[in-house]
This record gives sequence, structure tokens and C-alpha cells, in this order.
Amino acid sequence: MSFDTTIVELQPSYPEGDLSESPGSRHVKAGPYGVVELQTADTHGSYQYAVNALRNGLDLHPAGFHSQLAANPEWARRKIEGPNVANVFKRTIYQVAFKFQITKRDASVGSVLALPQPVWDSWKAFLGAPELQSHSDGTYRLLDDDSVDPSNWIYVFDIVERPEPNGGPTPIAVRLVIGTDAATLSRAALDVAPGRAVEYGGVHNVIAASISSRLQSLLPGVAV
Repeated sequence: MSFDTTIVELQPSYPEGDLSESPGSRHVKAGPYGVVELQTADTHGSYQYAVNALRNGLDLHPAGFHSQLAANPEWARRKIEGPNVANVFKRTIYQVAFKFQITKRDASVGSVLALPQPVWDSWKAFLGAPELQSHSDGTYRLLDDDSVDPSNWIYVFDIVERPEPNGGPTPIAVRLVIGTDAATLSRAALDVAPGRAVEYGGVHNVIAASISSRLQSLLPGVAV
């Protein structure tokens, strides 16, 4: 088991206000901890060709590599076909729910999952396009969850459209802060989403209808 980032509060191990010991003999202890996970988008293709192109460019132009890269942006994306955001959910939903659940302990303050906006947009379909309930503090909850003080959070962020005018790093903007838990997330993924995928308009089973349609095209004249 591993986490992207674990933040731990260090607390004094001696009673508060106790000045009997010299400062050099005092000790600290680990207090509550929190976990931060960052999930980016996968890409189709292999990084191998892009890495080789960048390495070759650096070998040929060690002094002016940055200008050469700016003139040849294809180096950084060679053979990389594009983002595979749908794969992210299928690959990570279990471990996200798992880590949300195991950080619900007295020694933990919970966990945060940070998702880029495109990844969250792809997640919504696999969660059944859940309604977000707004709270007075500006945060949101999934489905019918109305918890006031959740220990698990999803932060949806995006890169702002305009870079800094002074040439600094382009800022990151937080678009959504969603309080949730493993049970609600699992219910959306394993109950709400499959139900909405199968039932069209809440009445017709689209899978059964598709099977009947295919059979009619393969067996003309046969009642299906």
C-alpha cells in the first residue's frame, strides 16, 4: 500500500506547558495524518518514441534545446495518440474507494483525490452523471449524501486559459470541491451508473432491445 503524498502533523510528546526539560531533550510524536492522491489521464501509445526524440534533441542541441523544442513540438508527442481518460476510471476506482475507506480512522483526518477537469468529466459518465448537491460553504456532495463534515474529498482542478503575463507558471484553478466517501462513490459506480446505462428513459432495457434488433436483422422473417 502506498500513497502519493502523506501529510503528518508533528506534536510535542511532552505535556503542554511543561518547561522542566531542556529544549534539546524534548521529543515529538506523530499526530493525525492526511493523504493526497493525484490522478492524471493515461495516453494511448508509448512514451518511448517521445523520450527518444527528446533525448536525441538534447544531445544534438545541449545549449539551445529549449528553442529547438519550441520549434519542434512534435518531439514531445511522437507516437502518443491522445488521452485515454476513460481508462483512468476503470483502472483507479477500486483503489480510490479503498484508500477513502482505510483513511477513515481516528488517527487520520481523511484523504483528498485531485482530478484534472477532463478526468472528472470522464468519471461522471461512469458514476451515472450524479447530481451534485451544493452546500453553503461552496462545496458539493454526491447523490443524496448530505454529510456536514466528510473526511474524503475530490478536488477538480484545471489549468487557467491565460498564462501569467510575467512568464511565470500558468495558475491552477480549483473548479469543484466534492465531499464524499467510499460507500457513496461505490454506490454511484456500481448501482446508479449501471442502472442508467441499461434502462433507457427508465423503461426500456437497451441491451435486450439491441439483441432483438440484431436478431431481426440476422433472422429475417422470424418473430423475435
